[in-house]
Amino acid sequence: MEWEWSYLFFSSIILLPVFILFFSRKKSTKCSYKLPPGPPGLPFFGNMFELGTEPYKRMSVLKQKYGPVLWLKLGTSTKIMVVQTAQAAEELFKNHDISFADRFIHDANQAHSYYQGSLSLAPYGSFWRFQRRICTVEMFVHKRISETVPVRRRCVDNMLKWIEKEANSAEKGSGIEVTRLVFLASFNMLGNLVMSKDLADPESEEASEFFNAMKGIMEWSGIANVSDIFPFLRKFDLQNLRKKMARDMGMAIEIMSMFLKEREEERKKGVEKGNDFLDVLLEFEGSGKDEPTKLSEHEIKIFVLEMFLAGSETTSSSVEWALTELLRHPQAMAKVKTEISKVVGLNNKFEESDIENLPYMQAVIKESLRLHPPLPFLIPRETIQDTKFMGYDVPKGTQVLINAWALGRDPECWDDPMSFKPERFLGSKIDVKGQHYGLIPFGAGRRMCVGLPLGYRMMQFALGSLLHQFDWELPDGVTPKSINMDESMGVTARKRDSLKVIPIKA
Repeated sequence: MEWEWSYLFFSSIILLPVFILFFSRKKSTKCSYKLPPGPPGLPFFGNMFELGTEPYKRMSVLKQKYGPVLWLKLGTSTKIMVVQTAQAAEELFKNHDISFADRFIHDANQAHSYYQGSLSLAPYGSFWRFQRRICTVEMFVHKRISETVPVRRRCVDNMLKWIEKEANSAEKGSGIEVTRLVFLASFNMLGNLVMSKDLADPESEEASEFFNAMKGIMEWSGIANVSDIFPFLRKFDLQNLRKKMARDMGMAIEIMSMFLKEREEERKKGVEKGNDFLDVLLEFEGSGKDEPTKLSEHEIKIFVLEMFLAGSETTSSSVEWALTELLRHPQAMAKVKTEISKVVGLNNKFEESDIENLPYMQAVIKESLRLHPPLPFLIPRETIQDTKFMGYDVPKGTQVLINAWALGRDPECWDDPMSFKPERFLGSKIDVKGQHYGLIPFGAGRRMCVGLPLGYRMMQFALGSLLHQFDWELPDGVTPKSINMDESMGVTARKRDSLKVIPIKA
């Protein structure tokens, strides 16, 4: 959560009379719960001013004093339990996954009832299981991912052309923002997989309306909201986040309505689209007694929007971090480029089928995800019922954060955890599939990212293509040691200063 401190200070002054009234009426009560340990915090405001702009880092520091499970309170009612070690994460996912299987819903995500149709945010239950079955049986299976290789090939080829064109037009010694082009390519990959459409164009000053609307949704989703901390302020929407989200979400849904109408007309005319994901959603039928027969039009729209939200920025930010770490560690860069050259060859295209023969490149991506998980807290969970966890009482309705950033730096799990060492994964069976709790960038348990097979493939294909096609240099005046590694919290934890690099045709 990245807070605007001037805004919060102003809000605090406004809330002062409420604060006085609240405590003048408050009766002393004793809590019978044995809650996890944590810093005491301020009356009324709790710990909200202690967390800074990179709260996952601050919480990791608090682990030294309070242990693997941290208890925080934000505002008047938000109770948070933070899991900060691999051992504690294993205990949660193996023994308490169902108890913590609900989602905490932010105020902005209630616009257009988005959370009700969202796979990642839907309440744990029969409809969520129905949605997940669509993904695991129809969308993200190996056969379908393999069938869509040509789509990703074309989008990556376009990305490489965009990079070369921008590099040729850039001033000598200055870099280009390659992450923006990776993002556009990822967006188009998803657009073609879902609807057989390119939806972004780097040569236009403004991208398509749908692309702009989705960018807005991503932006508003990543801003901390006072309404989540003080629920009694929700009706005022002081930061206009719900209003902005409703505007952009409404625009995206309206455009999706046009896409659906267009698809219905094509289907009536017998036009084939290669059975893309939109066709899958339109044709899928429930089979269980608790499942709906079909997805409604609104549910299909939300399903599609979520695929773009989940897949585009996570891919581009992960590729940016991996490329950044390689530029900071020239020996690792030399190793991975040598490996790719030997396996792929200088005059051949990098293909997805090459990935399995590139253990060092795979190790680079795992190591980068260990240090820079796209979602440092994963997606917040919420307790379905009062639960006993690691000797503590966790009340129903508690927000549960899994500090994946801290898990990747857990000294009990990793040797020399602060260093970038891809070699630690060579010959290791550790992967990112939710079974090794020190490395869960895509989550674990029932609610881990269902799009992992596709998202991870896109990430590897994009990075491998960039490394094979180009040599990379830093702009004038920038050295490996001087690269700014500060992070900015939005939908993902991306670099605060976007990486600028000079691509040189290999």
